[in-house]
Amino acid sequence: METLNIVYLVGSILIFSSILASTLSARLGIPLLLLFLAVGMLAGEEGILGIEFSQYGLANFLGQAALACILLDGGLRTSFQSFRVGLKPAITLATWGVFATVLVLGLFVTWLLDVDWRIGLLMAAIVGSTDAAAVFSLLRNGGVKLNDRVQATLELESGANDPAAILLVTGLIALNVDPEGQTVWGFVGLLLEQLGFGMVMGLLAGYLLSKLLPKVHLAEGMYAILILTAGLSVFAATNLMDGSGFLAVYLAGIIIGNNRVRATEHVLRVMDSFAWLSQAVLFVVLGLLVTPSNVINVWHYSVAITAFMVFVARPIAVFTGIKPFGFKYREIGFISWVGLRGAVPITLAILPIIADVEDAFLLFDIAFGVVILSLVIQGSSIPFMSNLFKVRIPKIAEPEEELEIWVSDKASITLYEFEVKVGAFAKGRHPKAISSTINTDEIAVFALIRGDEIVIVDRDTRLQFGDRVWYGLRGDHAAKIARIFNDFKLDRRESENFYGDWMISPNVKLGDLPFFKDYQLEAATLTNGSSTTDNTNQFDNKSVNMWQQTVAEYIKDNLETAPVAGDTVKVDDEWSLIVKDVDKQGQLRTIGLKHY
Repeated sequence: METLNIVYLVGSILIFSSILASTLSARLGIPLLLLFLAVGMLAGEEGILGIEFSQYGLANFLGQAALACILLDGGLRTSFQSFRVGLKPAITLATWGVFATVLVLGLFVTWLLDVDWRIGLLMAAIVGSTDAAAVFSLLRNGGVKLNDRVQATLELESGANDPAAILLVTGLIALNVDPEGQTVWGFVGLLLEQLGFGMVMGLLAGYLLSKLLPKVHLAEGMYAILILTAGLSVFAATNLMDGSGFLAVYLAGIIIGNNRVRATEHVLRVMDSFAWLSQAVLFVVLGLLVTPSNVINVWHYSVAITAFMVFVARPIAVFTGIKPFGFKYREIGFISWVGLRGAVPITLAILPIIADVEDAFLLFDIAFGVVILSLVIQGSSIPFMSNLFKVRIPKIAEPEEELEIWVSDKASITLYEFEVKVGAFAKGRHPKAISSTINTDEIAVFALIRGDEIVIVDRDTRLQFGDRVWYGLRGDHAAKIARIFNDFKLDRRESENFYGDWMISPNVKLGDLPFFKDYQLEAATLTNGSSTTDNTNQFDNKSVNMWQQTVAEYIKDNLETAPVAGDTVKVDDEWSLIVKDVDKQGQLRTIGLKHY
């Protein structure tokens, strides 16, 4: 009993410490997952507590369960809207991208370590896929707003590339243990089996669970437990059928999350805690498992493999995979850079140890070093690299808090909290006057908080700096109200710096804009002139046609893919059109016009 209590005490202290350490993440600019790993390493056999932990089977069990929970939560928060711009390139990266990375990197590792090519490819397969836990954590909580095309591609890739990585690792382990019993067609069949069963089980389970949720009435906290246990059941059942449990649980989460009912809000709220706990447990356990001195002994290999993967293998895979989808070179560069490695490579590196593969511990130590380098270098540089590759866009003004209240199984009311900032347009105005500002009657004041006290709203009430107002909204007005409550001058300055000084309708003709009247007249004059050559006439006819297009038509004609906020299309060397707003159907709403 005493031993059991010591385990409880040490385990809870480690998780408690890792959660407290998370407060340092934003201050120091260090990825949170790296701090979780550090807590585990500090408690390990060469750390402060000196805990000897070498239970690779237990670590693998906890790792797979935690990853399943993280993927389920990631799926629940993945909107179908992201499929519009990210699904096809993400699927390509999750399949071809993994295989290309492993092939290119495997050749390099074989040469670097001077090992058999099967070991070299196995090492490459272990670190060949991006990690969902790292990508979801750093992109969604990193304080950086990326354009939707890039963010959706990275998130969907990380959620879908585990089947290919697991297949390659298990296949290469078998190739190392029993080379005579493996065939290429058997390998291809295993891949199709993994993907097929994973997709069918995930979509079927997601559909059934989304239909079940509105029909059961439970205590609020029970809904998330229901979905979590169901998700783990889908994960395990799919694995037993030789399918990809990770793919199945991710797809099930997507289907459930996009069929919102009364219970969905309860599920999301509690699942967020489960996902964070899973990440903390996963990385602390992996930190306990490693021996830091062994990682240091092979650090030069980890550095060389990381450098080759980041600057050669990953860019080749990304470029060949997504360039056909119309991605710009700067987007390809950023996606190549943010190939984050995390818990998945370390968990996969445990499998060769369990299978007693030659040099398995060497592969584990190198993989651990690669993950640390990836989190430190790639993870901490996301803000800088997003600016360098110009894929970062200004943050959209958002409510401070959002609370969805379901009044029936199919109807809900959403409450939003807004805080009056310095220089806000709302300052000095009546809370109810906001509705007239944006010309709608779909807004109702729910509560006004001033100095932690509820203030009764009467006809003389005026908003002050620091006031927090809760509104009940029926329409899609949250972003507009947030702009009214934000610092107007700051928002305008950031918007003008990025989108330009003028906001225009996508339906206006390019030639009708006063800035381009002279351009249109000159093009028409040249076209009608008698001294132009055939080539010049062809060019000028295109110019005339260009000025007759609407702004939306011109942008879509000059983009090779679906438009997203932040896309830039040049009119000439002095003027550019920058997409600011795109609705859920992919239609352009607001365009910025910028003069250089």
